[in-house]
Amino acid sequence: MTIGILGGGQLGYMLALAGYPLGLHFRFLDPSPEAPVGRIAQRVTADYTDQAALEKFASGLELVTYEFENVPVEAANFLAERVPVYPPPAALKAAQDRLAEKNLFRKLGVTTAEFAGVSNSAELDSALKTLGLPAVLKTSRMGYDGKGQWILRTTQDVAKAKSEMPRAEFILERFVPFTRELSVLAVRSRNGETAIYPLVENHHRSGILRLSIAPAPRLDPTIQHAAENVAHRVLESLKYVGVLAIEFFEHRGELLANELAPRVHNSGHWSIEGAVTSQFENHLRAVLGLPLGSTGLTGHCAMLNLIGDLPESAEVLAVPDAHLHLYGKSPRPGRKLGHVTLRAASPERLALRLSELPAFFHRPDFCLDAALAPSASLRA
Repeated sequence: MTIGILGGGQLGYMLALAGYPLGLHFRFLDPSPEAPVGRIAQRVTADYTDQAALEKFASGLELVTYEFENVPVEAANFLAERVPVYPPPAALKAAQDRLAEKNLFRKLGVTTAEFAGVSNSAELDSALKTLGLPAVLKTSRMGYDGKGQWILRTTQDVAKAKSEMPRAEFILERFVPFTRELSVLAVRSRNGETAIYPLVENHHRSGILRLSIAPAPRLDPTIQHAAENVAHRVLESLKYVGVLAIEFFEHRGELLANELAPRVHNSGHWSIEGAVTSQFENHLRAVLGLPLGSTGLTGHCAMLNLIGDLPESAEVLAVPDAHLHLYGKSPRPGRKLGHVTLRAASPERLALRLSELPAFFHRPDFCLDAALAPSASLRA
């Protein structure tokens, strides 16, 4: 049984690693001849819009999934006429446009930050009169890891954003003075079975995820229940199949939905070591219609992204309960090269393990202050 995956980055790499013990085979399509999955699976190097390549790619596949949410919807629809595609292309379409995404949340009665669509400078001025400053301006399409975003705190920020705005559609959101950022991973099978992982606390620098703590510390059960309620509504609305990530802001004890990711997600990498069934295996189970695995925890986890450069492997592995994952990519600034997961029996033990990481990890960009400061949530 061969599964086709659109996108050949680290998420696809980890999907394949989770699928091989299940007896699965994989074929990838990615425009880059350097996509890391080429080390472990058959890779078709072609543009996502190359219909001849898509036709060849689809031949003999059981189904197609994707690990990259900016795959053109046209490509997913083209393949769906030939082989089942999960998650459904409609979910891909909803997640690719931030304004459509926010309108979906609004339709489902899910609370978000106030927002408005913006097409030009005049509409930006009008929206700012309604929403006020501070605010966040984002391109409606494309842009991730902080790209295509402007934080507007002053009139000078507004002027700068106007000078840099490309010809595109935008969404303006009222700035939320959130307590923390959280995410939930939910999975729905072809037969309608669902499972949800515990909420995760996330810390970013320069728009890129640096640290995730699972489960989120000091987690009120009502917050977990609220996240699960949102996840169920979105899953059912989209007739979703696979793993879905939803990012939230926690503000005054309530959740505000921020974004959807219709795929396995960086904030779920901890689940490889920290959950009974990883997000990658559960995604494959879901798209194949197999029974879902338990999302229960096997410990308390911290996941740290390796961005731009790498530590010495021996120094990382010398820390008890540390697990190193390298993606086979060449180092360059801003590039995700791997991650490290620490697992422990308690929050206190996890804090100890984090403190034992080598000096490489004690730079500000790894956000360890969020876990190790005297008042940090991990120790609370």
